[in-house]
Amino acid sequence: MHSASPPTFDLTRPPPPSYAEPSPKSTIKLSTTTSSVIISPSLTALVIIDMQNFFISTCLGRPADGAGNLAGRRLLDIAIPAARKAGIRVIWLNWGLTNEEIENMPASTRRAFGFEAALNKAASERAAPAVDAHGVNQSAAELITNEKNGKTDLTELTENGKPKRLYQGLGSDIGPVVLEDGTTVDGGKLLMRNTWNAALPPALDKSYKEGQKIDHNPDIWIHKNRMSGLWGSGTPCTDFLEKEGIKTLLFAGVNTDQCVGGSLQDAFTKGWDCILLRDACGTTSPTFASEMVEWNCARTWGFVTDCAKLEKGVEDMLSAK
Repeated sequence: MHSASPPTFDLTRPPPPSYAEPSPKSTIKLSTTTSSVIISPSLTALVIIDMQNFFISTCLGRPADGAGNLAGRRLLDIAIPAARKAGIRVIWLNWGLTNEEIENMPASTRRAFGFEAALNKAASERAAPAVDAHGVNQSAAELITNEKNGKTDLTELTENGKPKRLYQGLGSDIGPVVLEDGTTVDGGKLLMRNTWNAALPPALDKSYKEGQKIDHNPDIWIHKNRMSGLWGSGTPCTDFLEKEGIKTLLFAGVNTDQCVGGSLQDAFTKGWDCILLRDACGTTSPTFASEMVEWNCARTWGFVTDCAKLEKGVEDMLSAK
């Protein structure tokens, strides 16, 4: 429902025919980049996408001040505490593949995360386990380029520009990983369930485990097997949202223009109200990629806001009680 003065969208889905005015004691008024929206905490979920070791761990060479880790800090410091105060469900929507899913994975998805590539002896001795959030071992590619004085022989790359000697794709072993305390762990098979690389980094993992202990609406972990967690006729995520009667989704995570954006677009197409928490998202893509997602989200797919505005909306609701 929309109110013209001031411009506000009521996303609480009040039942007809009365369409009762939402109470400030039980709803959140949230400022966005276009207009205000009113959401019901009981009908809302914070969907945190792919904040996994593979994408953001510094142990895989991801910068501590990179967009993904900055988004993680905004989630930990502001968005997650605000959501829990309000009673908003927190959903951790993550890659988590099975052997069967790997076997049946479409070629297009395999291509997005690399090709099978035979490693020569010299290459395997120097192969680094870290691959970046797009499935490309960017640091390794730069290493090759630097060694060649800025030139890379095309024979050293796979068809889509990935170093042959370093990356094999979804389900392949990423090798040993040295943690910050100096211990070495098995990184596991890429984005497979129950592996270190598909787990959450320590601070986020601690938050998730704390959320699991909440009596009412505890945090939930949902596996996905595509960039979007809401693709096709139905997924574990869509099934859960429908079962719980959730209507509004606050999106966060990585990458803004890939898994987050893809999930948000599918949610919009399927009828959920979508709100992007812009500073709780990050990407390794150029700036224009995030700008495109935010522009379209604000004008077509839903709304765009930030963590501080969510926090303020929650505090206003709690103060009104």
